[in-house]
Amino acid sequence: MWKIPLFDIDFDGREIEAVLQVIRSRWLTMGEITERFEQQFAGFMNVKHAIAVSNCTVALHLANLSLGIGRGDEVICPSLTFVAGANSIIHTGAKPIFAEIMGFNNFNISPDDIETKISERTKAIQVVHYAGYPCEMDSIMEIANSHGLSVIEDCAHTPGAEYKNKKCGAIGDIGCFSFFSNKNMTVGEGGMITTNSDELAKKIRLLRSHGMTTLTLDRHQGRALSYDVLIPGFNYRIDEIRSAIGIIQLEKLQKNNVRREELTLIFRKRLADIPNVSVPFDKIEGVSSYHIFPILLDRAMNRSKFMVFMRDKGVQSSIHYPPIHLFDFYRRKFNYNDGFLPVTEEVGKREVTLPLYPSMRDEDVHYVCDVIIEYIKKEEDKQ
Repeated sequence: MWKIPLFDIDFDGREIEAVLQVIRSRWLTMGEITERFEQQFAGFMNVKHAIAVSNCTVALHLANLSLGIGRGDEVICPSLTFVAGANSIIHTGAKPIFAEIMGFNNFNISPDDIETKISERTKAIQVVHYAGYPCEMDSIMEIANSHGLSVIEDCAHTPGAEYKNKKCGAIGDIGCFSFFSNKNMTVGEGGMITTNSDELAKKIRLLRSHGMTTLTLDRHQGRALSYDVLIPGFNYRIDEIRSAIGIIQLEKLQKNNVRREELTLIFRKRLADIPNVSVPFDKIEGVSSYHIFPILLDRAMNRSKFMVFMRDKGVQSSIHYPPIHLFDFYRRKFNYNDGFLPVTEEVGKREVTLPLYPSMRDEDVHYVCDVIIEYIKKEEDKQ
């Protein structure tokens, strides 16, 4: 259907062979391959602990739980992100408090608005590095430290991104990564938690696997005969097949991020002088992972018509994101209404995400830009 899809995966014979080796080993559940994946990811991030889990949503849930967040607490977070972030807070019994984004050129959470949303019930700040571009972490960490708050980094978009020579996910108390199909590195479904805290890592590992003191692999290899349960945990484990894929994907990550940057620069150059379209994040602090390529349409443009035109030309596009606080559940439960976060809501109405993935060709980017120009010219001719 698509001449140019929104994303594509970078799999080759190496991932296939890695999976076959796991199958031949006859050990599929979390084990030595997962331990190797964790060690290599921790080394890449320059952190003490990396803990593999089944997806980024459970990573966020475990991050909140390990920090002691629960009923009656509040966690400040953005609304312009995937709903998993706020849901992970709700599932602890706490309340998400949505903060505004920085503006139409930077869709990351605003440190200034974070400050206004802090109350005596606030326990943590959960940030999202939107599209792969780092948040203003110096300001956020300063606010957190001055109020005694924890910081969770949602790094679903940012494996390999850096803020002032430090990897995103190694700045706050806990980092949470996604390896979903459309991410910079993918295993289909999977995630990783990073932290430099021994105490938090111990809690997270217990919570990941039913609160048990020993794992199935320990008993299989004769290192333990039984187990105790210290806390009522969850089954949030990853498996060996996905960890094996993750090891290969991690090896490809930096090269693929460089290619994403090259494609982004072509997009920016082509779209720089096109009327009715702006490209955010033209000035950032640090190094992006260039996860997605968002554009902002002029207020007068009809986004639905634009996306249908792109579709009819074979170009897949998407929206990142419908603001969470305007979803029906959040309106009903927390009485959020239109106008609560005016900049977030405006971006939510006008943002369009264009295709971006490492195997895109330069000519693919030019084709997407040509389609955009064709649409704008067609609309101008109607006036």
